Amino acid sequence: MASRKEVADLAGVSEATVSRVLNGVGPIKEETRRKVIEASEQLGYVPSALARSFARSKSGNLGVVLPYVPKAHLFSAYFFSEMLSGIGSKARDNGMDLLVMFRTPGEVMNYTDLFRRQKVDACIILGARDDHGELAALQQLQQEGHPFCIMSQHFAGESFMEVDADHVDGSRQAIRHLTDQGYRNIAFLNGPDSYSNSQERLQGVQIGMNEAGMELDSSLLLEGNYGRRSGVEAAATIATRLDEIDAVFAANDRMAIGVMHGLRERGIKVQDFPAFVGYDDSDAAEMAVPPLSSVRVPFYEMGELAASKLIHASLGAAASSVNTELPAETARQLLPTELIIRASSIRNN
Repeated sequence: MASRKEVADLAGVSEATVSRVLNGVGPIKEETRRKVIEASEQLGYVPSALARSFARSKSGNLGVVLPYVPKAHLFSAYFFSEMLSGIGSKARDNGMDLLVMFRTPGEVMNYTDLFRRQKVDACIILGARDDHGELAALQQLQQEGHPFCIMSQHFAGESFMEVDADHVDGSRQAIRHLTDQGYRNIAFLNGPDSYSNSQERLQGVQIGMNEAGMELDSSLLLEGNYGRRSGVEAAATIATRLDEIDAVFAANDRMAIGVMHGLRERGIKVQDFPAFVGYDDSDAAEMAVPPLSSVRVPFYEMGELAASKLIHASLGAAASSVNTELPAETARQLLPTELIIRASSIRNN
């Protein structure tokens, strides 16, 4: 059985174009249509009836909603680029295009309008906040039976489709790595509490400390906004307490590197730094001075999984016209994290 990719290669077009031609979606040049038809006939390619029924009355777009982050950088660029690459890969494989949208600051996004105007067939939502307005908008989306998936945010008690990483265990691994080497006064630079990822990182820190027979010193609990600049600002507090702080765990690499930069600005030499562990294992972690230990998050795989689950749910919803609500115990899927150890956190005795 020939594949859509083989048809695309023979016709000299993209897989998305093959899907549009064979499903009659959108305006297509006659010459392009002819090439695709001839290639599909030559190879004997026949798209599935389910996919054809789904595509005929749809836009062919998989929507991705991102937070508006012009300066704050609530998440690292690595976070977004890896997730979007994974989402885009699965969308392309299924003949869909990505429609990337940014939410307006201070406003709740009207998700249902995206479907009513047939701008998207399914939607992946990144950077959602756990507040009443956002929750109400998502509940309406679910009640109307529109397929959507939330990434990197958890709404407790809801049955939304969610894909995330195990940040509780990731943070626990980071703390245990530090405590196992004898570090005791660990400063934790977290992100805003309005994100479930921040809450889960804090939970993991507390678990790790408890496992080591210790408690988190509340005076060493700092908050940034996931941007490098907030790490630089946190360095001002950390620098004044270097006589007692022997390790720093930051909720992402950007903040960890910001703290390092801030300490250097204050004349503190690298050899006098506390131990550092970041989070994300971004490209910048390896290039930091010293190279930054970091918790690796499988962002690309998360994007692939979210898109795959959502496209499958979209096809199923189109065929059966049922609500996409999932049982609460199966609605959320977490991928494992892994601590990558580099020079920044290794104690030199």
